[in-house]
Amino acid sequence: MKWDKKEISPEQVKEVSSKYGCDLLTASILIRRGHSTGDSIRYFLEDDITSLRNPFALDGMEDAVERILAAKEEGEKVLVFGDSDVDGITGTALLAGYLENIGMDVTWRIPTGDESYGLSMEAVDDFASKDGTLIITVDCGISRFSEIQRANELSIDVIVTDHHEPQDELPDALVIINPKLKNSNYPFRNLSGCGVAFKLVTALRFSQRSELYGQQICLLNTRPVNDAWVIEIAKMRNLQVTEILSETIVPGMISIGDTRLPAFLEGQHICCWDAPLHKQTFIKLFGNGVEFGLFDIAPQIGREIPQTAGLSLLRIKELSKIAKYSNRELSELDVFVNLFTSYAKIKEKNKDDAENENADIQLAALGTIADIMPLLDENRVIVRRGLESLEKKPRPGLLQLLRRLDLTGRRFDTKDISWRLCPSINAARRMGHAETAAALFFEKDPQKREKLAAELVQMNEKRKELEEETWAILEPMAYKSFNEFEEKFSFVSGEMINKGVTGLMAQRACRFFNVPSMAVSISDGIATGSIRSARGYNVHALFEHCGDLFIDSGGHQAAGGFSMVMENWDTFLKRLKSAVSAIEFEDLPDEQTIQIDAELPHDFLKPDILKLVDLFEPYGSNNDQLVFMTKKITIKEINFIGKPDAKHVKMTLDAGKYKWPALYWQSADRVINKEFGINDKVDIAFNLARDYFKGNETPQIMIMDLKKSRENAHD
Repeated sequence: MKWDKKEISPEQVKEVSSKYGCDLLTASILIRRGHSTGDSIRYFLEDDITSLRNPFALDGMEDAVERILAAKEEGEKVLVFGDSDVDGITGTALLAGYLENIGMDVTWRIPTGDESYGLSMEAVDDFASKDGTLIITVDCGISRFSEIQRANELSIDVIVTDHHEPQDELPDALVIINPKLKNSNYPFRNLSGCGVAFKLVTALRFSQRSELYGQQICLLNTRPVNDAWVIEIAKMRNLQVTEILSETIVPGMISIGDTRLPAFLEGQHICCWDAPLHKQTFIKLFGNGVEFGLFDIAPQIGREIPQTAGLSLLRIKELSKIAKYSNRELSELDVFVNLFTSYAKIKEKNKDDAENENADIQLAALGTIADIMPLLDENRVIVRRGLESLEKKPRPGLLQLLRRLDLTGRRFDTKDISWRLCPSINAARRMGHAETAAALFFEKDPQKREKLAAELVQMNEKRKELEEETWAILEPMAYKSFNEFEEKFSFVSGEMINKGVTGLMAQRACRFFNVPSMAVSISDGIATGSIRSARGYNVHALFEHCGDLFIDSGGHQAAGGFSMVMENWDTFLKRLKSAVSAIEFEDLPDEQTIQIDAELPHDFLKPDILKLVDLFEPYGSNNDQLVFMTKKITIKEINFIGKPDAKHVKMTLDAGKYKWPALYWQSADRVINKEFGINDKVDIAFNLARDYFKGNETPQIMIMDLKKSRENAHD
């Protein structure tokens, strides 16, 4: 293997370290990983819940909140319809659970058995027969044109919450909330479906507890510049800046009536920082006849945020975390907006809300991990806070499942969730009983939850057996198609494929051949398929190429699913071959490359290095585990692992003051062939991890590659 440690500028490392208050090693890793701007770095160095972006920045959010509140007021029947995977189930449980807690008449539904993905005609008609009037979709709905039109005909309003890629045309829903909408101003596109539901619930909570909901507030500041004064005003609604006005005025040169101020401020509640100062400014500018109703909010903010009491906005700016991470120079007005927002969030918090939000963010974390969302930006806060909450106080349902999986009483990481917890939830869908997983989150009886958790674990064991049996049948077919598609694509289909494992089969082929791969189940005249991407291919582009053939479809650039009547099969295959023939990959390197994040001297190899590893958690999509390199470390002990034939090696490595246990998978042959042995000095590329055994936690090295050190190499 080739090891590549990207060259970076020492000056840039020092600059990042100084500006953001992190050590040089952390700064160097951030830069090597492409994080050099404050907005990106912030989500690695800070994880405060207040870092989450304002839900009202999502298009349609206030309209959705208003419609839901109207339904609550009128006692309307509401249906929350979600997808049947982990992301959809957790989002459904989160939203429906909240609506139930605030006293709404709400039911939930997900596709089960042989039902297809997404909102169905049957679900709409059934809800209409029960006098339902509002459907809210979760993790689906963006492609359900006919079903939403049917709901409209039956006088049912539909609010779509989704995160899948929208088509150019959108369904005729009352409101659509999706961070991927074209022309969306939301600064982060990659929320999960449950993440979008979490945002809706956050907005609903704000509407229920805050006097500021729906109110327009103006924040005003004045500051001198040369011989003039700048009057800056931010108009806010739901803690979101909607409009900014800036006027530069020379004293005595213009009347207030000739400025834009009266029209902008008419009927507004105007807050300022240090009202006497700004009143004096207005007298200088316009004379004694001008009177503004300024409310000085500085004392109130000072009581809630004591470190700001008695300080000017300019001084507060120097202390502001947000200012530190801003990619532009913040004005005093920016600081005022951030202060007011923080103050409002603190003031409106209560203990019950905090506990409920902690329970909800557990679900949002699961949905984010399960749907392989990029662990960047606010997804990092969602997952970190969700895992912390899950460790401290798992919500009902998850508690029982964690017990069954022997995951309680220990520290979680994303691997525990993605490899053990999420597959147990997802197994219900794959085995045709998605309602079992959903019921776990809604069941009130603890004993029944224990039973449901046991059923999910059992289903997952059956799923594993089915997966192995199916792959044994499909592997030859996958090889054949790989050659037929000129080693650009892998494709398997047939009645022997349970539609619950199409995604798993596509993923297996994808990893095996390192090309985009598709698996299609055929049953009762319907083809149900899943596709997974490799090497950067955008599978959504393929869906657009064949979209008119599908009953329904959904997905992201890296994965998707669809269903289709078999009458369209031949046409689909022709278009698929045409699309695959146009695929062009970059040439694969002759040798696999390991990207090194940092080289660690022996003195750095002590247990507290795990604090650095923890800082960069959570790991996952777009944020791989840290990879370190150390040279000339001595092997003190070697033991073989594996029965009946040893395949792996466990070692003890001497780093001077500390000796480290190390695992090196699939390396027994290298020891047997005497490529390295006891007392050899070696260079290693590795991850750092924790080993848990009988409640004890031990740091350990996970070796990715190992080379004998050159005795004449320089330290």
